Amino acid sequence: MSALSLTRREILLKAGHGFGGIALARLLGSERLLAEAPIHHAPRAKRVIQLFMNGGVSQMDTFDPKPRLAELDGQAFDPGDGQKVESVTNSPGFKVMKSPFAFKQHGQCGRWVSDQLPHLAGVVDELAFLTSMTVPTNVHGIGSYMMNTGFVLPGFPCLGAWVSYALGRISENLPDFVVLPDPKGLPYNNLGNFSSGFLPARHQGTVIHAAAAHPVPFLNPPDTATQITPASETEGRALLASLNRKHQLRTPGDDRLEARIGSYEMAARMQLSAPELFDLSGESAATRKLYGLDGAETADFGKRCVLARRMIERGVRFVQVWSGAGGPANNWDNHANIHTELPNMTRQVDQPAAALIRDLKARGLLDDTLVIWTTEFGRMPFSQGQSGRDHNGGTFVSWLAGGGVKPGVAYGESDEWGWKARTEIPCYDMHATILHLLGLDHEKLTFRHNGIDRRLTDVHGHVLHRILV
Repeated sequence: MSALSLTRREILLKAGHGFGGIALARLLGSERLLAEAPIHHAPRAKRVIQLFMNGGVSQMDTFDPKPRLAELDGQAFDPGDGQKVESVTNSPGFKVMKSPFAFKQHGQCGRWVSDQLPHLAGVVDELAFLTSMTVPTNVHGIGSYMMNTGFVLPGFPCLGAWVSYALGRISENLPDFVVLPDPKGLPYNNLGNFSSGFLPARHQGTVIHAAAAHPVPFLNPPDTATQITPASETEGRALLASLNRKHQLRTPGDDRLEARIGSYEMAARMQLSAPELFDLSGESAATRKLYGLDGAETADFGKRCVLARRMIERGVRFVQVWSGAGGPANNWDNHANIHTELPNMTRQVDQPAAALIRDLKARGLLDDTLVIWTTEFGRMPFSQGQSGRDHNGGTFVSWLAGGGVKPGVAYGESDEWGWKARTEIPCYDMHATILHLLGLDHEKLTFRHNGIDRRLTDVHGHVLHRILV
């Protein structure tokens, strides 16, 4: 075999004499010294916490009030100019429905917020609102793929995977990208929302079930397996590592095996780091009260927000926290009765989300931690059934905070009904802005796949400089 035909890993192995070469390759790889550093400019943020509201949050009942709906309540919805009105599931009659909730202005910025979000209303001066986000679909799975990966089809890397790929690991003892799903179930698309797609497999999201007795599945042997001891585990891992290395030399370039090897190594380190991470007994009474950890409705989302904060403190690069399972209930998909279904979700999320902003700021972490709150689409200005709302990709609201985001501002505008965006903000612009805050140029962050230099933003995207410091 000629020197030109050797792979990078084989060259390292031969030059470093076996195990020494493996250690060298691991060191160089973890420190990202094998390639040019991907940072394109000075970053404002080092890490990200994304809060994803699964199901489609109603914008005109939360952050984008529409007085026009109260004037037209009960009348047939007619946007004029012969525009066709469509409903993705079934909204016979298209009767305009006003919001049943009261809105007030809050903070020095004067942001209008529904009375269903009193805690988030108290931190609006820390937030930058994108008030007319759009997606080209009214279907959950497609919208969720779009907001997470920038594409409507499966198989593409999500935002967290791109960030992990570009910036690498902060801590050797915890994953780069962690997902904390709702204990009621995974969201639409299931694990597809956290996929690494065609990026190396190690960049996919590590799913942790925070409400389970053992949040990281199979991290430790079951209590009944008394034959498994620390010594036997060490010997088993050594044997497995030897077999994997031999197989890896026969199948160079198989990133799935490399990711599996890395997962075993990470699991061994997490056996030591995870117990401390998940032990909230050291959190103060004030912190427990702030997040609502002892409240019946806020305990779960509050716990996952606290864990997100603890994770970024310990070196996790990207944490995604989900609210709502996939399916017809237990989420933000309020088809039947917006009067009862929306408050059921806001009561779970409002206090913990606001607490996360306050807590990060108090600890000095908000300056270089980017917090994102979003959903896959919004809802319609007319009623579905008696008092529900149907899907609407035409306009919805997201917000960002910290990490170089200008506080207390808003960008974008929807029409007078909250039906369509007047200033369209596609997911590409939000993704480009997030990458920019992390020191990455979305046009330069690429991965060659099937002859194409793929990007998170495809061939689109503009940085939203208006919401940046």
